[in-house]
Amino acid sequence: MKILFVCLGNICRSPMAEFVLKKMVREAGLDYEIASAATSDEEHGNPVYPPARQVMARHGIDCSGKFARQLTRADYEKYNLLIGMDRSNLRNMQRICGGDPEGKMSLLMDYTDRPGDVADPWYTGDFGIAWRDVNDGCRGLLQYLTEKGT
Repeated sequence: MKILFVCLGNICRSPMAEFVLKKMVREAGLDYEIASAATSDEEHGNPVYPPARQVMARHGIDCSGKFARQLTRADYEKYNLLIGMDRSNLRNMQRICGGDPEGKMSLLMDYTDRPGDVADPWYTGDFGIAWRDVNDGCRGLLQYLTEKGT
């Protein structure tokens, strides 16, 4: 299973989802390829935003070596699932990839009992809420994939 998380800049929410799910998958003894990307090129090459790194570190997650990159059309072919953090990301993902003919795109919160957008800490300043949303979404996603047998 190959999963790509996507947000606007790839410095807060999508790297959080990438590294949270990597930890969950490792602890479950599964072997998935997990990465993240941005819909914009504004942060290309930048590391994970310090407050996002700090909230992950408090939960025992190291994201060193991660640098923002932009989503490409080729990513659509490479990954089984492309998961956006909010509806704006999803629209931009579809634009960049030329649509979603195989139904690979979804929102992370769709895997929870409270569908919608992952709160964007870049604007809210609340990395704790973003952490909660990402953690809940990744837990729901992993449960979905496990039940599906992938």
